[in-house]
Amino acid sequence: MKVLLIGSGGREHALAQVILRSDMLTSLAVAPGNAGTQDQNIRLDVADTNGVVNYCQSNGIDLVVVGPEAPLVAGIADALASAGIACFGPSQAAAQLEGSKSFTRAFAESCGIPSPASKTFTSTVDAIAWFDEQPFDVVVKADGLAAGKGVVIPESRDETIAAITSMIDGGALGVSGSTIVLEERMAGEELSLFGVSDGTTVIALATAQDHKRVGEGDTGPNTGGMGAFSPVPGIDAARQAELASLFLEPAIAGMTAAGTPYVGVLFAGIMLTPTGPKLVEYNCRFGDPEAEVILPMLESDGLELFAAAANGTLDQVTVEMRDGVAATVVVCADGYPADPVKGVAVPDLGSTHDVCTFYAGTTRDDDGHLVSSGGRVLAVTGMGADLDTALSSVYRLVDQVTGHGLFARGDIGWRHSSVRSGKST
Repeated sequence: MKVLLIGSGGREHALAQVILRSDMLTSLAVAPGNAGTQDQNIRLDVADTNGVVNYCQSNGIDLVVVGPEAPLVAGIADALASAGIACFGPSQAAAQLEGSKSFTRAFAESCGIPSPASKTFTSTVDAIAWFDEQPFDVVVKADGLAAGKGVVIPESRDETIAAITSMIDGGALGVSGSTIVLEERMAGEELSLFGVSDGTTVIALATAQDHKRVGEGDTGPNTGGMGAFSPVPGIDAARQAELASLFLEPAIAGMTAAGTPYVGVLFAGIMLTPTGPKLVEYNCRFGDPEAEVILPMLESDGLELFAAAANGTLDQVTVEMRDGVAATVVVCADGYPADPVKGVAVPDLGSTHDVCTFYAGTTRDDDGHLVSSGGRVLAVTGMGADLDTALSSVYRLVDQVTGHGLFARGDIGWRHSSVRSGKST
């Protein structure tokens, strides 16, 4: 099977590693890729949908695996389907589950999916007036895609008004923030549940927990993710199945009923509130850095899984996950998330039996040296019998590479682990 993988982050490096392990694979091309996938990288403008289709037709590509959300929301799966090329990823209509938060809230309500109170606005005046009438604090969310930066959790009325105003009137997030959703701020522990669907069958893969804030103790601004672990303690197979019945199965059924069958990864962000689990959001792809802890734990053939989802034969596939726990710590360039420094020397880390490194915002300079090209530079993932073991192996390596322009959070897994070996630099 000839495969094209689209994307350039740590998630795509992790996907590439899974695909390369498959006996089904004939060849893998990655566009645009990064330093971690350099042997598979090709020059292809993935924003040019027609160019992607032409490349696939010219090179006999059997399956396209799409890593990031933007091409899916732009309709790349639809263009590939029209050309008869299988794609692991949802159609543009189905990808609205991530592309539009207002759509998702209305959809969740229609499907009976447990959700917080919310309301959509295009007017600053109306949004503030509604907020002032509510007995609860709110989260301010841009309706459209914002690269993980479209959510503000204000701590006061002034901060709430500032967030509303900056998005709607100030254009802080462009067209993505011209419509906003105000949601009841939920209390509890958040987790992510990842499933794979072919439009009919859905398989729940694993749970994970991400750490969005840049600072230790979950402080500071939100980021694309500073680290993650999987599975989440306390979520056994029975509990995972229960969450899948609440958040994955009705969403897949609802999409099919609407005439827009959902194919690919469905990622449900879930808050475990005192009154029961509720939906935070849906994403239409693997999370990053959650992919870096889920995919290494995939024991069965990942390419077989992706192809079966794309071709409607998921009911014929058995998925097996490794026993134990995986944890990843993201190493970032100084200045992230606001203004990350580029060109910082990045250690060329190897992998061992219990630790692997996934590269993200990295490239090679003119001399062939590995340097940073983005904010999140690499993710170091460890696997072990338990969370402490996995984290200990990760931090032994992370502590060696932070400093000199790179930093990492030293408390990934802090709610569930006694490991505190790393310190932010």
